[in-house]
Amino acid sequence: MSTMTIRGFLDWRGNPINREVHGGVRAVWFIYFLTVVANIVNVPNMLNMVTYLHGTMHMGVSRSATTVTNVLGTTSGFALIGAFLSDSYITRSRTILIFGPLEFLGYGLLALQAHLPSLHPPPCNIEAEPSNCKEVHGWNSTLLFASLYISAVGDGCMRACMPSLGADQFNHENPAESRQQSSFFNWYTFGISFGGFIGLILVVWLQNDKGWDIGFGLCAILILLGLLVVAVGLPFYHNQIPEGSPLTRILQVLVVAFRNRSLELPEKLEEAQESSAEPCSIEVLPETKSLQILDKACINRGKDGAWSLCSRTKVEETKIVLRVLPLFISSIIGYVSNPVLFTFTVQQGGMTNTRLGKIHVSPATLFIIPTIFQMVMLPIYDQFLVPFLRKRTGYVSGITHLQRVGSIILASVIAAVVERKRKEAAVQMSLFWLTPQFLLLGVSDVTSFPGLLEFFNSEAPRGMKSIAAALFWCVLGLSSLLATFLVQIVNRATRHGNQEGWLDATSLNSSRLDLFYWVVAVVGLLAFLNYLFWAKRYVYRHNLRIVVADKPPVDQDPRLKYLARIVLQFSKSRISVVWFTMTWIRACCVLSYSDA
Repeated sequence: MSTMTIRGFLDWRGNPINREVHGGVRAVWFIYFLTVVANIVNVPNMLNMVTYLHGTMHMGVSRSATTVTNVLGTTSGFALIGAFLSDSYITRSRTILIFGPLEFLGYGLLALQAHLPSLHPPPCNIEAEPSNCKEVHGWNSTLLFASLYISAVGDGCMRACMPSLGADQFNHENPAESRQQSSFFNWYTFGISFGGFIGLILVVWLQNDKGWDIGFGLCAILILLGLLVVAVGLPFYHNQIPEGSPLTRILQVLVVAFRNRSLELPEKLEEAQESSAEPCSIEVLPETKSLQILDKACINRGKDGAWSLCSRTKVEETKIVLRVLPLFISSIIGYVSNPVLFTFTVQQGGMTNTRLGKIHVSPATLFIIPTIFQMVMLPIYDQFLVPFLRKRTGYVSGITHLQRVGSIILASVIAAVVERKRKEAAVQMSLFWLTPQFLLLGVSDVTSFPGLLEFFNSEAPRGMKSIAAALFWCVLGLSSLLATFLVQIVNRATRHGNQEGWLDATSLNSSRLDLFYWVVAVVGLLAFLNYLFWAKRYVYRHNLRIVVADKPPVDQDPRLKYLARIVLQFSKSRISVVWFTMTWIRACCVLSYSDA
């Protein structure tokens, strides 16, 4: 069998890549499987955990919400640690297999605590009798938080490595594989939605109706199953060669540039670049004209050593990171609305009429609505809208990565209006009044989620791909910590004497969540304007335009007829949503990567 040298990649045994065996669509199916099962676990627990903390562990309204957002934020910190290790010292696949079992352990401990009555407070109705409910404390509280943060370690490390490991299976220098790589991020997002869809039906039902111990136990088993499947795929992966610590390289550039700040840049730095070139460097980055003060790190003062003279590649790597930072910070602020709406909307749902006929609907299950919307729209977006836009714009993704990122200000406004109506209603409001704000969250994520993820991955140098993915999860995680901070600031600002803050009360009926939603809407608007300012000025390091071979127009594409036939069959039949979903996925699998 023939081998093909791909710079920076080897197989799992350290041998050259064999194109007939390694990488490509076949390799990413193992990653897709882990993505689906991980999100069967993570999505419902992210939404329903606040119900567990409030209803079973008897935490207050704000503490249960901020505990969830703190765990989400901490997960992003662990994602950075996992990304640093995978980029610097061990491969991405090994990082997943080393740290993933910690998530299995965390959910196992949660299942144990939920099962044994001695490890959690006695049952009571916290809404009807808040004074009689005893909040979790002491050793039981320690066990709860240890379980949550142990699972956060494993979850964070896997999150950082999965998208980067998947993108590694395609050579971005090959036009066909470049399109497949762009498509991978859309299908990766689809896997998250599909996993969330199953989890919001199965896991939430088990937790609310059969017991939290059974729900958490199933989560532990699913994580273990996903890790076993990823381990089976080891012989098929492209594995990047660790290049050493990228943070050290960035620090070296900053230190040397600072030492040389008083020196003038020579007209040409070729001699300095050649004398400091590193033969082991995997990716050679072209010279750019921005942030020229960092170019002074390439000035040769007659001293050798990494802390005295830096290569052009190190300097350009540092420039890339610094150019991305304003957009990274802007995205964090812009995503503050998401964790706020996720956590408080579920608590809102607990105060509404949750019956649909004879069926009891869990508030967290409402997230199925935007999830189904994402599952339907992402294949349409990837298979039809992207090729349509690609022909007209020349961009491999149809539009640029940053153009795909939107705002959910309207969701916060609607949430404020609905909460006001709920509190003023003479009879208990139906749960389905919360549908619009959930739906708007899903609409935003269809393009924003894969767009931002692909942006960080494509802009990062090869030796920082996992850190780039971790930065994406940091956007979500740090926005959760900012949401916690925002809740605390608003509570402190609205306390007057003996009067509690807007979100200090034990019960949501005594809180002013509607006014808090208006604050979130204003913060979201200012954040979006700030994001537009930086996105408009950003210059991509790669040319996003490609030459694409002619393809049949969208209205003549036979794939459209295939999907139309499924939709028509659905409209004429009394069949379940689950059947339609599974048929839709089968169609998407048939269509997937057909552009290559």
